[in-house]
Amino acid sequence: MTLTAPAVRPTAALVEPARSRLIAGAVAGPLFMAVSYAQAFTRAGFDLSVHPFSFLSLGSLGWLQITNFAVSGLLFVIGATGVRRALPTSRFAPLGLGAMGVGMIMAACFSADPAYGFPAGVPEHVSLHGNLHAVAFVVAILGWITAAGVLSRRFFAQGRRGLGWYSAISAVLLVAPLPFMGASGGVVVLYASATLGWTWSAIACAKLVKR
Repeated sequence: MTLTAPAVRPTAALVEPARSRLIAGAVAGPLFMAVSYAQAFTRAGFDLSVHPFSFLSLGSLGWLQITNFAVSGLLFVIGATGVRRALPTSRFAPLGLGAMGVGMIMAACFSADPAYGFPAGVPEHVSLHGNLHAVAFVVAILGWITAAGVLSRRFFAQGRRGLGWYSAISAVLLVAPLPFMGASGGVVVLYASATLGWTWSAIACAKLVKR
C-alpha cells in the first residue's frame, strides 16, 4: 500500500507577511503627501510654487519633515519586501520600490540647503549634506521610475491593462520634471508628477494585495 502525502496548501501564516508589507507600501505615499502638504500650507514663508517639500526639513520645525521622510521611506522599504513576496519572479520591481525608500531615508539623514528665501533670514549656501540630499533625490526617482515601468509590464502580462497603462504613464510622467529642475515653474511640474507617483505606488501595492 502506497501512502501519498496530502498536498500542502498555502496557509494564512505564509500569506499574511506579504499582505501586511504591501499595506505598509500602500500607506507610504499618502502618508508622505498628507504630512507634507499640511506643512506646506501652514509653514510661514513656504511657497509651493517655489519651494520643494525637501525645504520643509529646514528651520525649527524641520524635524517634522525629517521624520516624515524617514517613516515614509521605511514603509516603502517594507512595501518592497512585500512586492518581492507577492512577485517572487520579479527582481527589479521590489528593487525599484526599495530604492525609492532608501532615497527618502537618505533625504531624512541629509537635509537640503536653504535657498529661495526659505527659511527666512537664513543665507543660501551649498554644503556636502545638501549635495547628498540631491543624490538621495536621484536614487529615489530612478527607483520609482524602475518600479513603475517593471510593474507596468507585469500588469499587462496579467491582463490588467488598466493598471498596466496607469503604471506606464506614471513612469513616463515621473521623468517629466527632470528637464525643468531649477527652471521657473519646475517645482510645480515636480509636485504634479510626484503626487501622481505617490498615488500610483499606493494603488499598485493595494492591487498586489488583491492579486
